[in-house]
Amino acid sequence: MSAKTLLLIDGSSYLYRAFHALPDLRSPAGAPTGALRGMVAMLKKLVKELPADYIGCVFDAKGKTFRDDWYPEYKAQRAPMPDDLRAQIEPIHLAVKALGLPILMVDGVEADDVIGTLAAQAGAAGMQVVISTGDKDMAQLVNPQVRLVNTMTDETLDEAGVLAKFGVPPERIVDYLTLIGDTVDNVPGVPKCGPKTAVKWLNEYGSLDAIVARADEIGGVVGQNLRDTLGWLPMGRKLVTIKCDVDLAADMPAGFDSLRPRDADQSALLNLYETYGFKSWLSEMKGEAAVGDKYAAEGNTAALRSFAPAEVGEVRELDRSNYTTILTEAQLDDWLAKLDAAELVAVDTETDSLEPMLARIVGISFAVAEGKAAYLPLTHHYADAPAQLPLEATLAKLKPWLENATRRKVGQNLKYDQHVFANHGIALRGIAEDTLLQSYVLDSTERHNMDDLAAKHLGIKTMLYEEICGKGAKQIGFAEVAIDVAAAYSAEDADVTLRLHQTFAPQLKAEPKLDDVYRNIELPSREVLFKMERHGVLLDSNLLHKQSHELGQAMMRIEQEAYELAGQPFNLGSPKQIGEILFDKLQLPVKKKTPKGAPSTDEDVLTELAQDFPLPAKLLEHRSMAKLKSTYTDKLPLMVNPRTGRVHTNYAQAVAVTGRLASNDPNLQNIPVRTAEGRRIREAFIAPAGHVIVSADYSQIELRIMAHLSGDAGMLKAFEAGIDIHRATAAEVFGTTPDAVTSEQRRYSKAINFGLIYGMSAFGLAAQLGIERSAAQQFVDRYFARYPGVAEYMQRTREQARSQGFVETWFGRKLWLPEIKSSNQGRRAGAERAAINAPMQGTAADLVKLAMVAVQDWIEAEKLASRLIMQVHDELVLEVPEAEVDLVKQRLPELMAGVAALRVPLTAEVGIGPNWEAAH
Repeated sequence: MSAKTLLLIDGSSYLYRAFHALPDLRSPAGAPTGALRGMVAMLKKLVKELPADYIGCVFDAKGKTFRDDWYPEYKAQRAPMPDDLRAQIEPIHLAVKALGLPILMVDGVEADDVIGTLAAQAGAAGMQVVISTGDKDMAQLVNPQVRLVNTMTDETLDEAGVLAKFGVPPERIVDYLTLIGDTVDNVPGVPKCGPKTAVKWLNEYGSLDAIVARADEIGGVVGQNLRDTLGWLPMGRKLVTIKCDVDLAADMPAGFDSLRPRDADQSALLNLYETYGFKSWLSEMKGEAAVGDKYAAEGNTAALRSFAPAEVGEVRELDRSNYTTILTEAQLDDWLAKLDAAELVAVDTETDSLEPMLARIVGISFAVAEGKAAYLPLTHHYADAPAQLPLEATLAKLKPWLENATRRKVGQNLKYDQHVFANHGIALRGIAEDTLLQSYVLDSTERHNMDDLAAKHLGIKTMLYEEICGKGAKQIGFAEVAIDVAAAYSAEDADVTLRLHQTFAPQLKAEPKLDDVYRNIELPSREVLFKMERHGVLLDSNLLHKQSHELGQAMMRIEQEAYELAGQPFNLGSPKQIGEILFDKLQLPVKKKTPKGAPSTDEDVLTELAQDFPLPAKLLEHRSMAKLKSTYTDKLPLMVNPRTGRVHTNYAQAVAVTGRLASNDPNLQNIPVRTAEGRRIREAFIAPAGHVIVSADYSQIELRIMAHLSGDAGMLKAFEAGIDIHRATAAEVFGTTPDAVTSEQRRYSKAINFGLIYGMSAFGLAAQLGIERSAAQQFVDRYFARYPGVAEYMQRTREQARSQGFVETWFGRKLWLPEIKSSNQGRRAGAERAAINAPMQGTAADLVKLAMVAVQDWIEAEKLASRLIMQVHDELVLEVPEAEVDLVKQRLPELMAGVAALRVPLTAEVGIGPNWEAAH
């Protein structure tokens, strides 16, 4: 007769890990569900893989424990349980019970102590014990009858496993933890004694008691720290030792029979899954095909889905046994034949840099079908590395296929790989699909990195870069990774990419408008962005150096003026010293406080104080100049590519939820234009000899989109007549004629026009204009009375967002609103404001991308030497030979206006100059 098995689940450990590991998922009603989903997924997997005679799911009870009495600082540094996790505790307990699993919570002790006691009792009764936990402290419980299992990492620790992981056997884990301390529980150890030192001492002396007895023999700073800590160590050992003699009689009246699992309560589970929107599990129970989880999420996570994601947490590793490593000419020829015959091939490069313009190939991977992938190592270098095919000759052999536009390729962010191949003189063609963009179009709030997509949509746990290359200072380059490991990692990337495409493609095809956005906006834009990035922008570094010096001089002057106003020198970059000067010495009014209770000196506070006091104004001026200097005039010259003499920004296509592009390294979209110093930076973006800079900017694009989407007669009339919309709005709001509108009235109407698009309230408008709230409300009321179509559109859009969880651009791009049903009023109000703004911003982003594509197509069709070099918000910037200026000046606004037929005309204003500022 085999021994019975007891499965103990560390519920408290796993609910925290599930909460932090998973996205902030939401139910259809807006309730948080991430921890609940993770717990249910873990428990379903656990009981399936580890059937047991007895099961106990153990949670911490509320209130203090005996350790708090021993040491009041125990866990004192821990932040309170997040509200969103606290809200899930009760449903988690209900879910555990519905799954038929007994729950234990014992007052006055921690879950660890209950688990330790049960493990000891079961072991004494001859049972085998499995503890499911992610807590390292539990390693002290391991013995021949007890092992640990971590379902989140698939790690199992028996006695040998504990020794291999920690360097000491289970019976020395308490000593080990006493020496190193436990920062999570706020239990100090010996200062500077890390795991390596603790293991060294325990292996040398045998036990903590022996270390204490011979503490005088241990030299160095850490030895002295040990001697200084001797008085604390007994308490530290008590705190980290799991109690194994808790009285459980009242909680287990039937002994271990109290822990017999029951059949799942199907009715309770059905109700739970329906309430929290777990559609896949619900469909599974009903015997239906999964139709998608319609849950709301927050942050950069999936929102209300129109397609079914894999259940988060239920992940598996791929079978990599059939991947090939290409090391011989024969293998290369065989794979070239496979590539040539395949309908679609996934391609991925491994490189020596993340910088696209500098990265060189270390290896290339391909996938032609699920599980059918290969890695071609080319420049791995480490001791005993096997011979690899020569880089240049091999790339020359691959070049015809890589450059063949009829051989269709798919990749994850192929714009990067396209740069990498270009660095080797290869023009990658035939880019048919990109899984990064597919994911982005399906849901822009998703996390689009391949590892997260694989887990979510395929249920696959991928190999992580840090797992094979390490982290931080000890991280090695990919060329130093063993080829067999690199092959598994890289071939998997290509394999997973192909599988993701096969998952995303039918979802896009099922939604024609989204497919159109992907095919006709995102994919063509990707190619234009590659060319813009590749060409780069010419900089006048000497001018930037001069500006940097002038900014430095101006900052020194402002510092002296600030010292005089303060009556003493101080560090203008120190919030603490600024606070002491403003609020202690000068007794300025405190406007708000930091989370720690100190008076705030943030920009909003200084801006408000600057209206009445001179020193805050000087501080703001100094901050502005310091930012310009550090971010632009000092940094931009350092970012010039030595090979091209230009700066090459990266346009991130899958970041902003509205579809807008994001520029980085350097960020060309945030160069300030409201100050003279900021505008001067644009003067350093220059045209080469014989060329000029041409800037074309859509005029009032978002207001025109509002007029189109709302159909408001007044706005349509104003735009059709070609009159100043801000002047027209002022005339309507103030009851006068356009000619009689004052500059102040136009300023007010401009704030109203743009403010309402961004969901600004009367309160916000009052703050922006510096007027009473009642006066601002009157302006808003008059505005909506004159433009009733706008008010109706806004209300209609809010209702649509609440009912379906998203809004759309005019082209059909879905803009998900994860917080539209949030129980938090502030978040919900923010989502409602976003519902109004997102269609405007999103449609504007789509229009600019279409304009970019139209201009690039025209340049190539006409075989012009002009080049698109930047896209900034609603503006396209070109580098144009002087001989082509007249043609470009004429056609550019026509092309930009012609990309879409709105109910109002699109107009673009063109400027020309030797540099960006002059052209703008």
